[in-house]
Amino acid sequence: RGTRPPDAPGGARARRGDGVKKRMRAIMAARAAAPAAGPAPAGAWPLAEPFAIGPVRVANRVVQAPLAGIANRAFRRQSRRHGAGLTVSEMVASHGIHHGNRKTLGMLTLAPDEHPVGVQVFGADPAIMAEAARVVEAAGADLVDVNMGCPVPKICKTGAGAALLADPEAAARVVEAMARAVRIPVTVKIRRGLTPSTARPVETALRLEAAGAAAICVHPRAAAEEYEGRADHRITAAVVEAVSVPVIASGDVVTPAEAAEVVRLTGCAAVAVGRGALGYPWAFGDLAGGRARPRPDLAEVVAEVERFAVDARLALGDGRACGYMRKFYPWYLAGHGVDGARLEALLTAPTLDEALDLLRALAAAPAAA
Repeated sequence: RGTRPPDAPGGARARRGDGVKKRMRAIMAARAAAPAAGPAPAGAWPLAEPFAIGPVRVANRVVQAPLAGIANRAFRRQSRRHGAGLTVSEMVASHGIHHGNRKTLGMLTLAPDEHPVGVQVFGADPAIMAEAARVVEAAGADLVDVNMGCPVPKICKTGAGAALLADPEAAARVVEAMARAVRIPVTVKIRRGLTPSTARPVETALRLEAAGAAAICVHPRAAAEEYEGRADHRITAAVVEAVSVPVIASGDVVTPAEAAEVVRLTGCAAVAVGRGALGYPWAFGDLAGGRARPRPDLAEVVAEVERFAVDARLALGDGRACGYMRKFYPWYLAGHGVDGARLEALLTAPTLDEALDLLRALAAAPAAA
């Protein structure tokens, strides 16, 4: 029987959705208030340097985080195009792979131009996770990542996701089985723990390293905290100090200034950006180059959404791509003076082509937006 984060039952889904929305509102508000362009970094910029995860060479130290329901092939290609050194898929169910679920296996389709790329899987059964790792390797992934950070109750109740943090020995058995099954690196995404009071991030990281983890991505909030407060990267620093494998810092890394402070504080090998890039894929280039670029105008934003939509259509088909893209319109258009009625028209457009026509009209007549 799995473990789930405290306070998970009941209205957890609504609270979690509210937390994510609150976090995105804060990101978009900060984005709108930021200067038009940032200063150039003084001296060498650490995130521009390459690093390695086992035999996998990564061109820079900016990683696209594995966002559930977001990081499909279209999103990963966009992230790579804008400067991410490494991209990672949305989490994929190991049991879905085991049972040959068509939709699940479709999530393993990789494009030739997105390497190096990792596929993140979740589960708690060592044998099934090892099988999933073999399938991921056969699909052409450069590494396989283990989700030990997801706080969603339906994941945790199976013993997967953040629930594995409650039992470092069980977590280590999963990683060991996977590492023995494949030649590609096995990496792990962890949170601080289930709760702040029960968290043992250093002990967990050491066990995972001993089990064969080639890198560890640390989000220093506990699962029960979700996205509340600021990420305490002193926890990340403690993990960096304890292990010898690369540690990737995740959480509240949106701007080059924030990235520089996290690198200074922790000594991490790389940083991961997720929600900070939603509606602003230029974040990857900003972080890789150490300087915030001039803010894109509405015409540039619409051109980017159009290009993204082409990839989404290829990856998902017309119907699913239409629903998928609806998530993104508010994020892209925030701060561009698009009124509620026009945004609502976008969100209710019945086809992707109709939504794109509305976007083009916005770009053609921004003063009327």
